[in-house]
Amino acid sequence: MVDTDEFVEEKVAEIREEIGDAQAVIALSGGVDSSTAAALAYEAVGDQLTPVYVDTGLMRKGETDEIRETFAYMDSLRIVDAKDRFLDALAGVTDPEEKRHVIGEQFIREFETVAEETGADYLVQGTIYPDRIESEGTIKSHHNVGGLPEVVDFEGIVEPMRDLYKDEVREVARALDLEEIIAERMPFPGPGLAVRILGEVTEEKLEVAREATHVVEDELEEYDPWQAFAAVLGKATGVKGDNRVHGHVVSVRSVESRDGMTARAQEIDWETLQRIQSRITGQNDNVSRVVYDVTHKPPATIEYE
Repeated sequence: MVDTDEFVEEKVAEIREEIGDAQAVIALSGGVDSSTAAALAYEAVGDQLTPVYVDTGLMRKGETDEIRETFAYMDSLRIVDAKDRFLDALAGVTDPEEKRHVIGEQFIREFETVAEETGADYLVQGTIYPDRIESEGTIKSHHNVGGLPEVVDFEGIVEPMRDLYKDEVREVARALDLEEIIAERMPFPGPGLAVRILGEVTEEKLEVAREATHVVEDELEEYDPWQAFAAVLGKATGVKGDNRVHGHVVSVRSVESRDGMTARAQEIDWETLQRIQSRITGQNDNVSRVVYDVTHKPPATIEYE
């Protein structure tokens, strides 16, 4: 395990030396990786760093408000409302990899606008070790690994946590006194809820995924999962009242892991699962059934796309 105090002192000094008097930017998603990297860089260079939070419309419930409140001390924080642009770009897209590339490309467009406005010479990224391993092995695409530097002309790329695992990043976050809502936050995919929706991303499916994930996170908090969420798989026949409906199928997923490279599906008691399905189907007339995913990684990935 990393010596957090020594790590923080060393990385703050390294970032300060590398960036010097220049301007830097970081894509701040609200996840523990980018948040920790932003906190390290801000401690090193202050308002020379512009943290950029892009509200893609693919985020968890209340995410934007939490970012605004948690990082209010960073005077240079930029919040970009790009929901309509992302949904327009995703219209009609059904292929999983194409979705990731569309989102990554749109994110780059939003990000480079701010980078150009601030005259940033350096890009800070929250890349961690599993990101690099899985991207090199083509398990999944990450738009925080390799995409941005090819488009925006930076003098240097700063990745202070590139050799850390997720549990080590959490230790560093605690050492930096980041709020528990950030330090203990479950991993969230860069493409957001789009990879928890099979097929085309629509506002209706996003609302189902967002509200269902909120229920799952709330109900499974006591299980302390590595990651727990809901995904929208397709449609199936159901009954609401006296009516036959063709509603969404929501899959609940909850896994235990150390670093996300392998994972085991959690054993959840029947009463909890029934409470989850009751809340999800009761809150949304467009959901006809809820299922629980018992598949480990491997053979499955944690996310659905």
